[in-house]
Amino acid sequence: MVEVDSLLHSGYHHPVQRPWQAERVLTKGALMYPIFITDEKDSLIPISSMPNQYRIGVNRLEEFIAPLVAKGLQAVMLFGVPNDFVKDAFGTAADDPNGPVIQAIRLLKAKFPPLLVSCDVCLCEYTSHGHCGHLNPDNTIDNTASVRRLAEVAVNYAKAGADNVAPSDMMDGRMRAIKQGLVDAGLSHRVSLMAYSAKYASALYGPFRDAACSGAQFGDRSAYQLPPSSRGLGRRAIERDVREGADIIMVKPATFYLDIIRDAKEQAPNHPIAAYQVSGEYAMIHHAATAGVFDLKTAVLESMTSLQRAGCSLILTYFTP
Repeated sequence: MVEVDSLLHSGYHHPVQRPWQAERVLTKGALMYPIFITDEKDSLIPISSMPNQYRIGVNRLEEFIAPLVAKGLQAVMLFGVPNDFVKDAFGTAADDPNGPVIQAIRLLKAKFPPLLVSCDVCLCEYTSHGHCGHLNPDNTIDNTASVRRLAEVAVNYAKAGADNVAPSDMMDGRMRAIKQGLVDAGLSHRVSLMAYSAKYASALYGPFRDAACSGAQFGDRSAYQLPPSSRGLGRRAIERDVREGADIIMVKPATFYLDIIRDAKEQAPNHPIAAYQVSGEYAMIHHAATAGVFDLKTAVLESMTSLQRAGCSLILTYFTP
């Protein structure tokens, strides 16, 4: 006979009861859609390594986004893909007023005012060397120059109308510099700062680098992105970014780093915790479903449930639509 204190089934035997066991319920408002904006203004280019995802020209953006907004899309993250702009060692084109990101911000805020427009802040798409900041003569990262430039870019995105800026570069001290830049520009009251705090040097970014044309031309990013084996560095980065003024803390990638998401929730209980389900995660789930391993929708929802259970309240995912 089963002892009374062993009984669990009674609490979820009825379908109506099962959602009551969830710490959080997945809603449309918990999702942010990352999209790639190309400077080929009339283009809608399929991304071969990411099924059903596109590089979108500004002139095609309204027709692409409108039906998604009608379905309940509430937030997007913009990544620029400059093809016609000249890339240089300093990422000069990142905040060009005629570049894809600033043009997309202005269009989206004009056409869809309630939509939250977030902008990834990094230089890798715009530098000739493909690294996320400025380099010293020996090709190591010049952290000071990088932070100064990233803060300029973030503030210019905010001036163009972005609601949120999200530096993904992993330079030391960039959160404080960007926050101070927003304060100095009189924008800190209306622009939030999302920190890619625990961003790991993962094998799962390959399809993104294909989509954004942002692969490093030499070396890799392991000197500034976190080692996958390090939990302690993730915790230290989260503590630092909270201290420097981040409004939202992000962990990236998501599925392989559920322990870090839980750490983030425990370390920053008063901050929203975001998880970025990155391009490799998207591709793995998509291709496994195509191969008949499981049902796509069921697997996607389970993956998102796991992220929420670990502690996040915002999920950046290409499955958003």
